[in-house]
Amino acid sequence: MENKVIEGLQTIVTELAQQADGHVIQSRIFASQGLSKFAKQYEEHAAEERGYVVKCIDRLIDLGCEVKLENKNCSPIICDAVEYLKHDLQVSKNGLAWLKEILLAAQDDPTTFDILKDYYQDEEGDMYWAEQQLEIIELIGKQNWFVKQL
Repeated sequence: MENKVIEGLQTIVTELAQQADGHVIQSRIFASQGLSKFAKQYEEHAAEERGYVVKCIDRLIDLGCEVKLENKNCSPIICDAVEYLKHDLQVSKNGLAWLKEILLAAQDDPTTFDILKDYYQDEEGDMYWAEQQLEIIELIGKQNWFVKQL
């Protein structure tokens, strides 16, 4: 197994676990603002992300690798829903570019490739959703979008 793939799986375990924690925090902030639909979306994101963390942990174990609980960098908490959407969209774009490299490196390992492909497709869907929300905000305005999120 290529070292880049092993390192990639471990990075996903570390970074995605933190991203899931961040999405839980953000969902609670948005819920406290009355944006219940928006909060639910990020609560569901967190659950999906935790599922991929578990899959990557299990794959590392299957490959005989040590799974690490690594330090995580501080992530911003953004209280403005629209600004958070913009931030999360950029995180998705950056993450997909990185993930594509790991996915390509895993082509000779069908099991790992399938896990990473599924994760890539899920993240791509999240990116498209964020883009769509920002387009809707542009069309109907922030206040009207907020009403749709109640």
